[in-house]
Amino acid sequence: MKNDTANLILLKTITKIEGAYSHATIRAYKADFLKFIEFCALRNENALPASSVSITQFIIKLVNDGLCSASIRRAVAGISAIHRLNRMIDPTKDPDVNIEMRRMHRKLGRLSKQAYGISKTELDKMIKSQNNSLYGLRNKALLLTAFNTLCRRSELTQLLVKDLTIYENGEGAILLRRSKVDQEAKGHLLTLNKTTIQTIKKWLNMGKIKEGYLFRGIDKANNINNKLSAGQINRIFKKVAESSKLDSKLVTNISGHSLRVGAARELAKEGNGFPVLMSKGRWTKIDTVMKYIQN
Repeated sequence: MKNDTANLILLKTITKIEGAYSHATIRAYKADFLKFIEFCALRNENALPASSVSITQFIIKLVNDGLCSASIRRAVAGISAIHRLNRMIDPTKDPDVNIEMRRMHRKLGRLSKQAYGISKTELDKMIKSQNNSLYGLRNKALLLTAFNTLCRRSELTQLLVKDLTIYENGEGAILLRRSKVDQEAKGHLLTLNKTTIQTIKKWLNMGKIKEGYLFRGIDKANNINNKLSAGQINRIFKKVAESSKLDSKLVTNISGHSLRVGAARELAKEGNGFPVLMSKGRWTKIDTVMKYIQN
């Protein structure tokens, strides 16, 4: 099958699985398989269905290109998925591919780079660096909500004003309608402390936001957009960390996961056990929690 046909089948497959898989998964499948198609085209080989030889050589190329083992595993998983979704024999199950994956893991290891975990002390410093402007209030509300709820960056972008509840005692909660481990949208109710609620109220009042997404982008003219993207979350966290004069080496490793990592570690320091940590972070495996709190 020629690779122009492989491109067409890939696009049809991506369209077919829209809504059944997360946006991140679909995006990864598409990006990784397009790279595989390009690789096969240069070698005058079919990408769909692919041979085990093509895949083993692709793995070798990815290793030589400096990709981490997690990225290579994701690429091979994507090749596997596209074949299976089109009822083709899965070439990634071939013994030669398994051997090459073992060789890759022995060379690169399985350790994934962890985002820097922002501690409670560092969070307080970041909050104090922000003023009470529209930008400042948005940033403070975002930081506090991220730390308070252990939300992933994609989850923060999905929170809605209508799902916010404020209790008489000043505390509150917000419904997380969908998450990485809740693709069927059963929902999780996330608690918010008084400080977070107060800051959110100030942000919503100044922004005159009464409906729609809780967190929004703001342009240079102070116009509020409809919502934030996951990439913007990363940039906001880094920018606020820089303005709070955190060590530049630490800032480099800050990402949209940094407050989730930091909050998990703070909970562990306070003596909370795995049931509490897994409930707060909405994890399903103890191994995953261990990766967050190991340091």
